Amino acid sequence: MDKTEKTFTLQQLALRNGQDKDDIWIAYLGTIYDVTDSRLWRNGKHYEHWAGQDLTSELKDAPHTEKVFERLKIVGKLKL
Repeated sequence: MDKTEKTFTLQQLALRNGQDKDDIWIAYLGTIYDVTDSRLWRNGKHYEHWAGQDLTSELKDAPHTEKVFERLKIVGKLKL
């Protein structure tokens, strides 16, 4: 990302849950990713996970590694 990297609050992330706005976002390790076009995140749900959240603590239960995030578009950073 460039020097004008955008930051978003947890509240702003929560609105990108697949229900409230058209965008569907998730966060992992402080980075926010756009999963809007992913067929795996239709309506903001991916198995038992919901979009609009920081999923860092949930990766340990996933059948995949963090490498899945390399394919996703970065939206910005999560403001902590």
